[in-house]
Amino acid sequence: MRTIPLGTSDLNVPVVAVGCMRLNSLDADEAKRFVHASLDQGANFFDHADIYGGGRCEEIFADAIDMSPSVRESVILQSKCGIRKGMFDFSKEHILTSVDGILKRLRTDYLDVLLLHRPDALVEPEEVAEAFDELERAGKVRHFGVSNQNPRQIELLKKFVRQPLVANQLQLSITNATMITRGFNVNMENDAALDRDGGILDYCRLHDITVQPWSPFQFGFFEGVFLGSDKFPELNAKIDEVAAAHGVTNTTIAIAWLLRHPARMQPVTGTTNVERLRYCCKASEVHLSREEWYGILRAAGNVLP
Repeated sequence: MRTIPLGTSDLNVPVVAVGCMRLNSLDADEAKRFVHASLDQGANFFDHADIYGGGRCEEIFADAIDMSPSVRESVILQSKCGIRKGMFDFSKEHILTSVDGILKRLRTDYLDVLLLHRPDALVEPEEVAEAFDELERAGKVRHFGVSNQNPRQIELLKKFVRQPLVANQLQLSITNATMITRGFNVNMENDAALDRDGGILDYCRLHDITVQPWSPFQFGFFEGVFLGSDKFPELNAKIDEVAAAHGVTNTTIAIAWLLRHPARMQPVTGTTNVERLRYCCKASEVHLSREEWYGILRAAGNVLP
């Protein structure tokens, strides 16, 4: 598996991250098989969140990998906190309590990466800074980041937080690519020119923050998978054509499309299917041409000005 630096950290991470949001849909044997299949592919970066399965996904993972000190050193663990029922909470108390729960469920003394899960409108950045300092001093978290935040929100945090923010997890797929398409619709009177994110893609590139695309196969907000969908006949025909040219599956091409972008992204998979995960990891070996990349972009309904 090809690797990239995670932001400005000293971590070199696989270009494909394994999302663990649906691990609670597997029984114990299935979970063990899935986790070890990930490791066999060189995909040793696992993305969690305290809300996934109400915390159960982290427990299932720890059991599946048979967590021990030696096993812990062979994997990279990322988790997220800040979402509570009906609200977001970046208070110092909640961050510290959440991390303690995450560590207990994962049966580890530390997280490699902690992300703040979506923006909190009531955030007190001074409290976040205090929480990050305390977690770093205690050795509980080594690196920090955010999810779904725009440049101004990140700048507000950076005014108070000492630690580099190494990652920003954002919704991005072939069919949800406004952060890319806006870039060539600047100053135009069309919907594609609307600024929905404050230029977050360029911001992350300028500040060496790794973009982690989530839901790389979804269209809309969890409305379904675009691969094989009759809603996207032209797109699927094009993806299948490119997949055949490279001797891979359409799943591989969907991830390879993201990896082709020079921002050096790290897509987060959501599958619990071992074969599908292998197809995702195969994207590490596929390099799309400029013609193939733009052909897929246009087939998704994007019009070049």
